[in-house]
Amino acid sequence: MRFALDEQQRAFAASLDAALGRADVPGVIRSWAAGDTGPGRGLWALLAELGVTALAVPDEAGGLGAGPVDLVVAAECLGRWCVPGPVAESIAVAPVLLAGDRRCAELASGEMIATVAMPPAVPRAPNAEVADLVLLARDGTVAEATPGSSHDSVDPSRRLFDVAPAGAARPADLARAHEYGVLITAAQLVGAGQAMLAMSVDYARTRTQFGRVIGSYQAIKHKLADVHIALELARPLVFGAAVALAEDSPDTVRDVSAAKAAASDAALLAARA
Repeated sequence: MRFALDEQQRAFAASLDAALGRADVPGVIRSWAAGDTGPGRGLWALLAELGVTALAVPDEAGGLGAGPVDLVVAAECLGRWCVPGPVAESIAVAPVLLAGDRRCAELASGEMIATVAMPPAVPRAPNAEVADLVLLARDGTVAEATPGSSHDSVDPSRRLFDVAPAGAARPADLARAHEYGVLITAAQLVGAGQAMLAMSVDYARTRTQFGRVIGSYQAIKHKLADVHIALELARPLVFGAAVALAEDSPDTVRDVSAAKAAASDAALLAARA
């Protein structure tokens, strides 16, 4: 498959990347991990201004009606800057679960941040402490939920919450919502891997050992090259899966799963480089 972003998608990615570059995201993450989510809410307000929160919401509900490819463009950038909060849950999963619900307009405008638990695959809801809406999706239905006990994760800014149903359940397309969530997570992983590779390359160019920059050593070059290759292989799989999801391909589940596996492996390799 030959695939390339169009001019509008490239411009959107560039503007989002530039805005996040000015936003002191590392400081926001540190504050969020320390329990101060105020700066994080401010960052999410910026995402709303840029249209990120409206991408998956249909036009008739006040959104942009964008497709999975546009969501991947945004998620890759958000992953590159490690934007905290329930990104996949709020910008991709919740709009699918709440299709036709008036609250989609609030998701689109950024007034509402949502998080989702989808057992058994996702038994706990991330970042429920900051979410305006907590959803529990299971057995082909979705319902509002209340957060319970919290649990630490490997990411200090991403606490996981047990949830209990707190409202009437309504039918929802859980399979499609799950594929959106997996796809957006894969895109975030590619973005995070790109950021880690860039930091490793910068470090290898400046760190000296035995009178030489470490980037001149063959072993370091090969390690960084392996990361680059892994990311370059994962990225088209993610975009290919986005196209499959947009076209309702019968291979969507396979393609999304393959993309997530490749993106996970590439990001882990980047983290260990």
